[in-house]
Order: sequence, then C-alpha cells, then structure tokens
Amino acid sequence: MSTPAPLDLNNIQGDILAGLPKKTETYFFFQVSDVNRFRGQFAKFVPSVTTTAQVVAGRQAIQEHKSQNKEGLIPMAAVAVAFSNAGLIKLGITDDLNDAAFTEGQLKGAENLGDPGKTTNGVFSPDWEPEFKKEIHGVIYVAGDSILSVDKKLIEIKLLFGVGLPGHSITEITSIRGDVRPGKENSAHEHFGFLDGISNPAVEGFDKTTFPGQDAIAPGFMLLGHETNNSSKPQPPSWAVDGSFLTFRYLFQLVPEFDDFLEQNPIILPGLSRKEGSELLGARLVGRWKSGAPIDITPLKDDPVLAADPQRNNDFKFENELNNNDQSRCPFAAHVRKTYPRDDLEGPPRNFDIDNRRIMRRGIQFGPEVTLIEKAEKKTHHGRGLLFACYSSSIVDGFQFIQQSWANTPEFPLNAAGKSGQAGFDAIIGQKKGGGVRTVNGTNPSDPTTNITLPNETFVVPKGGEYFFVPSIAALKTKFAAAA
Repeated sequence: MSTPAPLDLNNIQGDILAGLPKKTETYFFFQVSDVNRFRGQFAKFVPSVTTTAQVVAGRQAIQEHKSQNKEGLIPMAAVAVAFSNAGLIKLGITDDLNDAAFTEGQLKGAENLGDPGKTTNGVFSPDWEPEFKKEIHGVIYVAGDSILSVDKKLIEIKLLFGVGLPGHSITEITSIRGDVRPGKENSAHEHFGFLDGISNPAVEGFDKTTFPGQDAIAPGFMLLGHETNNSSKPQPPSWAVDGSFLTFRYLFQLVPEFDDFLEQNPIILPGLSRKEGSELLGARLVGRWKSGAPIDITPLKDDPVLAADPQRNNDFKFENELNNNDQSRCPFAAHVRKTYPRDDLEGPPRNFDIDNRRIMRRGIQFGPEVTLIEKAEKKTHHGRGLLFACYSSSIVDGFQFIQQSWANTPEFPLNAAGKSGQAGFDAIIGQKKGGGVRTVNGTNPSDPTTNITLPNETFVVPKGGEYFFVPSIAALKTKFAAAA
C-alpha cells in the first residue's frame, strides 16, 4: 500500500478519530421543519462544530492540567452533527453514499438485526421507544466536562435554530443524556461492570502510538474517500470525503437479571468458591474480567495489574485455538471474540483480512446505578444501559455485519474454519431473529461442549437507533449551509 495522503484534522469532525472528551454527553435528535430557514441558521452553527485538531489540542490541555495536579476539570463542550438518509433527502441531497444499511435506515432494518418486535399485516415493528419510530433527520451531540457545560452549549444551539419558538427550522424528536459512571472504580466500565473500549483500532496517519495487539488500519476504513486495501470500494461523491458513518443504538442493560444469571450458573472448578465461579462465568461470556484483563491471557483468575497495562491488556490473538478446537482459554462465543475474532480469521490457514469489519466505538453509559431494591428483587426497575455509538466507512461491512453475521450467528466462528457445530450466540449482544432459545457453549473450560441456555429476554435490549452520516467541516459549509 502506498503512503496515505495526510489527514486534514481541521476538516474531520472531532469524535471520529480522536473521540470527544466527556464526562457527560447529550444526543439531540431532530427533524428539519423548514429547509431554507435551516440552511441559513446552519451556516451560523457550523463554526461551533468541533474538529479533530481541536479535540487533539483539548486532550493535550487535559493532560497538562492533570500533570500539574490542578483541581477540577477544564470546562469544555464539544459539538458534532450528523444526518440520516431521510435527512439528506429532506435537504435535497440525493447522492448515493453506497451503503445499503444507511439508505434503508435502522428502523426498517431492525428485524434483520434480530431486534425483538411484532409483525402485523406483513410489517415488522421493533419494540423501540416511540420517538425512534418517527422519522429522524439528524442529530446534534454535545460532550463535555459537566452537565452545566453541555446544557449551556445545547441551549445556545437550540436558540440558534429557534427550537420551540416561532421561526424555528428544526423540531426536537427526543434528547438522551449519557454520563460516565460515578466513582473511580466504575469510570470507563459499562453497567455490567466490565471495562469498555479497550480494543479500538489505531488509524494510520493519525494515531502516533500502536499498542501490542492493537490493529493499525488504513484511514479509509473510518473515513470516506481515503485509501483502503480494497480497491473495489466505490468512490463517494466529492463532498462526502472525510466523512464517516455513525451507528447509534439505544441499548438498555438488565443488570440485576444478568447478575442473577451468573449467580445461578457458577462454573464449578476445584478451588473456586461459588462466587468466584459466577465471576468466572461472566468473564468467559464477555472474554475479559471486569478489570479488563483478557481471559485469553489469564483464563482462571483476574489480574488488575495486567488490565491496567496498555502494553499487555490487548496483546492476544486466539492463535491456533480455533484450529485445535480449544476453548480452554476463551470460548469461541465470548463477546470480545465474536465482535473481533483476531486470528480465528486473520491467522493461518484462513488469513482473512478483516480490517473492513473494524469500528471505532464512542459510546457512553446512561441511567442510575443499580439500587438496593433492584439487587434484592433481582429485577430491573430503572432504565440504564449504553448509548452505543460507532464509526466506520461502511455500516454494511462494519456494525451490521458484526451484529448479524458474527454476534447473531451461533455457527460462527466454527463455520469460518469449515467446521460443523455451534459455538452459540454472543451472550451479551447476540439476538435471534424472531426470538426463541439461545444457547452458548465453551463456558466451562473443563467441559467446553456443554451448552448453557440463555434467558428468553436478552441482557441487552435495543430500544431505538438510527444510522447517520457525519460530514466533513467543508461539506457542512458548502453542502448543508446556505451561501453567505
């Protein structure tokens, strides 16, 4: 591959490559109600959109602030904006972005993702929140150090577009806030308690450091119009260069039910208490201990020191395990393996290139901590979960493929090796189209062929979502905003 062209960090929205710094984040979903007025107001909005260069500078300022042991957080509010296919059409933008999932929209494609729902008169309707069944044209999301900083910026944006006032150009569909979980022990951990976001790839030409076990991928797998190792990938319209697709999923987590399942099904091994057996089952369903330590390196005991070491906590490949039918270290159906199978596909004898399956995850948690009543009753009473967000240059090749062909396919990864049998569903996000029994095997390292039947209701329940396109700064100015 030739040396990729330098990335224009002043033209790429900041969340894609660098990730907006955040302790809290609000997603504001909207419909465009007056196109001409919107374009005029949007021209005034564009300067507030945060670039990658600004995020890099902001993260450097945060590091300097920490190194000087200064108290508190730097006040910060970073802004991003994206449009659905329906939103592009509303604005009169009809160029083909060559992604069938984006064109169809997530609501129409929810059945094939496996989302629960009902079919009436041949039409499938997912069990989503009603707001996400409406046509959504776009989303503005603001991330920052505090609710005060984010709300202040969001109020300014709403006033600019006249939301709720005469002369408005957009109508609010819904707003959802996510927050990093409180406490040092919970920070960066999702609500089931597992450290999240460890396995994001590095992007060539942007990330200066690649840690052991971390994929370095061409920028074209995250940004449209850039080089990849797939010469057949169609070229986007010129205005879409430096843009990326955003997948948003509103995912609720049934934490008390998940914890109860682990407690009721501990792995029985010599020397393990029942509690330790339950913790081991959770680790083997996820593929990591709650600390983030990978079970492929430390299969029977958590190692927080390893988990905290970026030189070691991602340095594993599942090397030759699939070839040898070996699930003693990590089950084939573990969540981290289903969503990023590493040498199950990339190693010999298959040697597949799965760079086009990589996504950049930028989610944040939402909802309160589990209450004492919920723990006692082992039942969820309050909504909590993950505002899942990821970027890629193809939804079809990235998020949609991972969900449908890997997480939801019990034969994977065995079928990739030409072997018969079922590894089972991804117990965390795997869904069975139309519902029914879901099983997973390989959880007990001493008896990997035994199946565990998962509860009828998934532990992660999708309640909405949409696919969006995140344009470059130049495109926002020339394609979306009215000329000055």
